[in-house]
Amino acid sequence: MLPRVLRRIALLAAALLAHALAGAAAFGEPGGPPPGQLQAVFEQLRADPYQMELLISFGTSKGGSAGHLALALRDGDDDTVWSANFHADRDPKHAQGFYTHELMVAVPKQEYLYGTRSSLGETASFGLDYGEVFKRSVIGIRVYGVPQSEKDALRGFFERLNDDYARHASVTDYHVGDISYDYMNLNCAKTIGAAFKHGAGYDTLQVRDPLPLSSLVRAIAAMSANIPTEMALKLLEQWHARGYTMDVVLYKKWPHSRWVDPHDEPKLAFAALPDRFPSLLSLDYRADAGHYEDEDNLYAMVLLRHLGRYALEIDEASQELKLLHGAATLPYAQAAQRARDEAGEQSKNLLRRLPVGVRGAAGLTGEADHPYDFTRPRP
Repeated sequence: MLPRVLRRIALLAAALLAHALAGAAAFGEPGGPPPGQLQAVFEQLRADPYQMELLISFGTSKGGSAGHLALALRDGDDDTVWSANFHADRDPKHAQGFYTHELMVAVPKQEYLYGTRSSLGETASFGLDYGEVFKRSVIGIRVYGVPQSEKDALRGFFERLNDDYARHASVTDYHVGDISYDYMNLNCAKTIGAAFKHGAGYDTLQVRDPLPLSSLVRAIAAMSANIPTEMALKLLEQWHARGYTMDVVLYKKWPHSRWVDPHDEPKLAFAALPDRFPSLLSLDYRADAGHYEDEDNLYAMVLLRHLGRYALEIDEASQELKLLHGAATLPYAQAAQRARDEAGEQSKNLLRRLPVGVRGAAGLTGEADHPYDFTRPRP
């Protein structure tokens, strides 16, 4: 553990030196200044005695984007975020210029959300491995009452994933196939789900395994894929059953970043990318953000809003981080019941079973509303 920490300190020092030599970068870009009041706001958040936080990142494509799932475990002066590494897929095109040393990267939460320099080194991906909020919004589900033994078990499983990745393991008790990142198979949602099921002993948690031929046929792989928001809802049920309590923090996207990831196609500034709630696999999956009608998607958004406690937003004028208070957080059981009732009322009932294009032609698309944004007044 110590050599890895020392290595990352050296990499961060090198990045700082390179930044000093290259000149100042703009706010919202790699090497740029961090938001003001960052440390003070995080100290306020850490005054609450949560033990871990599930981080659900929004989608950035126009349609069909499930977002990303990561887990922050409370450690020392900052939380450590464990996140599946999109580039650790053994694809030759990622062999150079990308961070591929680990399947599960572990970085401080401040760096993951608001960092403009990475402790992983120069090959880390801005907006993915660090500085997420400059590319997309993130919802954090904070969990209270988690015993230390469970956190240790989760951390141990993530380290096991990295060991299995390093030794090219292909047969394990938690996955059939090569232990490397796969968007449809061993993806972010499965690594988090497997950590709770096989590491922390959540025996009843449903984590899908690849179906036969899934590695050859994309449609088959999609049927068995674990979806970030779906996994988050399953974990909420598991935590409620264990007597844990939850609240939610919305980390709002900084919508003005002009940074363009040189590896992305098409080349769009972060400010121009969609910031869409990560959809469950449903008829809404390819709908635009703000046009969700499926009851399950509406349920997830409304549930998170009723669990909402804070939102973090970077002020445009001062470029300082602001902590905003939402309405009173509801207990999970009450929030879930209200969300189910409200989602049923808002959905189009049988009309939601029609293809999105048919609904659009008939003028039945949903309004551009964001029920996950709990800083807005509740109806």
